[in-house]
Amino acid sequence: MLTAFDNTPAADRIIVALDTGAAWEAIVMADALAGHAKWVKVGMMLYYAEGPAIIKMFKRRGFNVFLDLKFYDIPHQVEGAARSAAEAGADMLTMHTMGGRPMMEAAQRGAEAGAALIGGQTPATLGITVLTSMDGGTLREIGVERPMEQQVTALAGLAKQAGIAGVVASPQEAAVLRRELGPEAYIVTPGVRPAGAEHGDQSRVATPAEAFANGASHIVVGRPITQADDPLAAFEAIAAELA
Repeated sequence: MLTAFDNTPAADRIIVALDTGAAWEAIVMADALAGHAKWVKVGMMLYYAEGPAIIKMFKRRGFNVFLDLKFYDIPHQVEGAARSAAEAGADMLTMHTMGGRPMMEAAQRGAEAGAALIGGQTPATLGITVLTSMDGGTLREIGVERPMEQQVTALAGLAKQAGIAGVVASPQEAAVLRRELGPEAYIVTPGVRPAGAEHGDQSRVATPAEAFANGASHIVVGRPITQADDPLAAFEAIAAELA
């Protein structure tokens, strides 16, 4: 299925995960990629160390920011968190779909309110389906008996009902999700590894080309770029493969 993102340059669909707790390290890495990478991901380690200021710093440098804090709380708390994230300038933010439809609806309201406060665009609101570190055995340990694909698609359907912009899922489920959610939805896939790269703590992985072929709108790549001897060359190699 064609998507709304197919005409976007491949390099602009790669989100570089700056998974560090040190602002200086993230800044050095971002500066090395400036003018090449459009998106950076700020996750829990970096955000909890530096707070909203790190988002604003990346925005001043011209990056789009994927704020990946995976909100999961009562709707009132999540609405406030999403509002604060949008007000800080986040371009994407995440919540757990397991929080339910009312919580996701609250996140969407908060994101819209926060964007209005700064006169900006509403961030893409994304629902985490099943973490890419999890496999079928991990699901069963927490009491989920449905097969992985059924669990992911059920939660994605709930996200669609809640009116949020899309989901986060492994590239292995991207094709079925694209059929489920349609061409406009964001489908952001972590667990992306170039051929031959170490999987680390990821269980459900694919190459960048496979992720895009399966219908991903964006891919998240961290260690294969940030831990490479030449991060910019690693980024450019992935972008060239996709182009």
